[in-house]
Amino acid sequence: MPTPSPASGPAPAKNVVEIERALNRIVYLTGRVRQHDRLMVLAGVSLDRAAVALLRQIADSEPLRLGELAARLAVEASHVTRQVQQLQKGGYVTRVPDPDDRRAQRIQLTAAGQEAIDRIRAASCRGMEVALDHWSPEDLRQLSTLFHRMVDDFLRTDAALDGEDTSSQPA
Repeated sequence: MPTPSPASGPAPAKNVVEIERALNRIVYLTGRVRQHDRLMVLAGVSLDRAAVALLRQIADSEPLRLGELAARLAVEASHVTRQVQQLQKGGYVTRVPDPDDRRAQRIQLTAAGQEAIDRIRAASCRGMEVALDHWSPEDLRQLSTLFHRMVDDFLRTDAALDGEDTSSQPA
C-alpha cells in the first residue's frame, strides 16, 4: 500500500479498506447496464436507471420539490426536471401543490408509478433472496441494520462537511 500524503492523514484501517472494496464491488455489480436491463425485464417495466433512481426516491418520501429531489440524488436540478417531465409524460408521477408555498409544486407518484416501483422492488428482492438464501435470518437482519446505520452515518458526514443541518436528514 502506498504511503499516504501528509494531507490525507494516516492509512485507513484494514477493515475500512475491505468495506470500501466491498461497497465498490456492490456498486459495480448493481450498476451494470446488463443488471438493470435484466431487472426491467423481470419487473415488466421499461425505464432507464436515472428514472428508477428518481422513482425510488419519490416512493421513499413525502412528495418533494424538484430541488429537494436533486439534492437527495446529488444531481443538478435541471437533470431532475427533465427526468420528471419524462416520468410525468409516462404517467408515473404528477405535480401537486406545495402546502407550504402555493407558488411551488411537489412531485408524487401516481398509481402507475407506485405499481412500477413495487414491481421493480419485488424483482430486485427476488434476486437478493436467491443470492442470500443460505444466510440465516439473523445475519440478514444484522446486515440490514448495519447498512442503514452506515448510510445514516454517510449522510451525517456529508452534511457536516457541507455545513448542513443533519437533524432533518432522512433515516
